[in-house]
Amino acid sequence: MAHAAAFAQNVERFLHLKDEPPTLVTRSLRSAELAVTETRDDHPMPRLSDSMPSEDAYLVGLKFRDFADCECWERGRCVIKRDIQAGATYLYDLKRDPRYVIDKPFHSLLFYLPRSALDDMARQGGAPRIGELAYQPGVGHDDTTIRHLGGSFLAALRQPDEVNQLFIDHMMLALTAHVATTYGGLRSATEPARGGLAPWQVKRACERLESDLRGKLSLDKIAAEFDLSVSHFSRAFRISTGLPPHQWLLRQRVDTAKQLMTVRDLPLAEIAISAGFANQSHFTRVFSSIVGVSPGMWRREARGASESEI
Repeated sequence: MAHAAAFAQNVERFLHLKDEPPTLVTRSLRSAELAVTETRDDHPMPRLSDSMPSEDAYLVGLKFRDFADCECWERGRCVIKRDIQAGATYLYDLKRDPRYVIDKPFHSLLFYLPRSALDDMARQGGAPRIGELAYQPGVGHDDTTIRHLGGSFLAALRQPDEVNQLFIDHMMLALTAHVATTYGGLRSATEPARGGLAPWQVKRACERLESDLRGKLSLDKIAAEFDLSVSHFSRAFRISTGLPPHQWLLRQRVDTAKQLMTVRDLPLAEIAISAGFANQSHFTRVFSSIVGVSPGMWRREARGASESEI
């Protein structure tokens, strides 16, 4: 698969799905595209899954429902038959032609991690190249980190209009680092840089983020402007500002919305779009979680305070 954008089509064929599954794609590492997709079929036709294109890449699967007596295949033969546990993480090597017998309802997330992403992760940490990931076909891992990340990705897949690209990049970078460390034995050869960005870098990075409140700008593009790796930039930005880039951007959206509510009598739906939110409900959710009250209540209180000062 030359591009992860084709991942959804390959998964659709792989699992004999009726429709192309919802998918998020990121380029959070310079030479690698990564993807995540939600796969579900409550009424599958019993048969062996199709083959994914053979390549030097892995699938990481997070299962959301039990699947009893799962018959797992590699390289054209059955290698194990055992129960799949909901909440467990499973790894698949696309060089080995992983397949399984689909004879019960299933629901899972599948992450696509190409070899180039793992190589990038090792190179950024000054570590030796990662070998093959350690796993046994059909044997699950109780991986709380992937469960937590999976929950965030599942919400993002169901409301893609409300998710900014910085968030997808940040989360996929975290997942890749976790898989490389946990299953690839990645150990940094050098201690990661502890410092933040230079003041001029903070200023320019913030200006770049503010210029696109919709959050379509990728971490990869911003980091490249400073000739930094994504992981180094994200860590340094957080040290300098106290927040990772995607959360900093949400705060800027909220601040912009506050300014608009203070100086102009605009409908909340219009303010939501102007401040970079997908819609009014998205605006209300984020604003309430950060500020502690709804936008409407905040505006009423702000107007009450300004009137009492007159």
